[in-house]
Amino acid sequence: MSTRSLTQETVTALVHDATAAPSLHNAQPWRFQCFLGSRTLHLRSDPQRGVPHTDPHGRALHLGCGAALMNLRVAAVHGGWHPETRLLPDPGDAELLASVQLTALGSGKGALDALYPAVRTRHTSRHPFEETEIPGAVRSALMDAARDEGASLAFPTGWHLREVLELTQEAEARNLTDRGISDDLKRWTHGGVPFDHTAAAGVPEYAFGPRKHGGQAPMRDFAGGRPVPGRAATEFEHHPHLALLSTARDRPEDWLRAGQAMERVLLLATLKGLSSSFVTQALEWPDLRWPLRDPVTGTGYVQMVLRLGYGPPGPATPRRRLLDVLDISP
Repeated sequence: MSTRSLTQETVTALVHDATAAPSLHNAQPWRFQCFLGSRTLHLRSDPQRGVPHTDPHGRALHLGCGAALMNLRVAAVHGGWHPETRLLPDPGDAELLASVQLTALGSGKGALDALYPAVRTRHTSRHPFEETEIPGAVRSALMDAARDEGASLAFPTGWHLREVLELTQEAEARNLTDRGISDDLKRWTHGGVPFDHTAAAGVPEYAFGPRKHGGQAPMRDFAGGRPVPGRAATEFEHHPHLALLSTARDRPEDWLRAGQAMERVLLLATLKGLSSSFVTQALEWPDLRWPLRDPVTGTGYVQMVLRLGYGPPGPATPRRRLLDVLDISP
């Protein structure tokens, strides 16, 4: 085991990178505890930052925390550490989602370290993408990235893609009249001033992207139908590229693995020149989530639907202060 000590400065840098992860409505439902003596970081959920009506069982909360865990692992490897990770290490503490012990010096090389440049540049893009096809080699690499984290990634085509789009449209129609979902959206959206002057979380107006006026890309309208000054309307892609991220089972551990796989895919996609956004509408309705599955195998649980393509990158969105998400003990 390495005798290298873990400093507060190093911990701060690691968690700074971890919190660049995406989460449902940018709620950032995580907290970190660090124990310097044992070189261990705990990732904990923050139930007060859940999205209760949209995500009543905390599945999306776990996905967001899993994404933060992936960023933490990438940052640790980049810093020359080996992150020994355990999911749900204490059955009696449901909020303790993972422990990461920096047990030895790493080489700083390899697949995870290669992803590090994308940690701070990956941002959700709610803009139209080009109709350009994603090369088969890139798709294969993204599928391998998901598989490395215990998940599967599939690109639906033909009638399966049409089914996914129809299920999403049905979910969008329901959301328009669902009071709880509207309340969740209002809580986590706010005005369009520069992100470093806004609230510390949520989706600011400047990150809504243009209002969809034509096209088949499944886009959630974060404005909730209200007018946003200066917001344009434009046509989106007619042949969107969607990817379904699935796990074999549907437990909190699987949700955490899916979150790590999702972020690993997104980081690699960013390095490959792709932009991305999330298509969560049908996942928020149990009867619509189930038929999203692969119609051939009929197995697995879809945890996330990603929209990928070549287009403008999204803007940075607000992040909570490290003082509010990190506790350091000797």
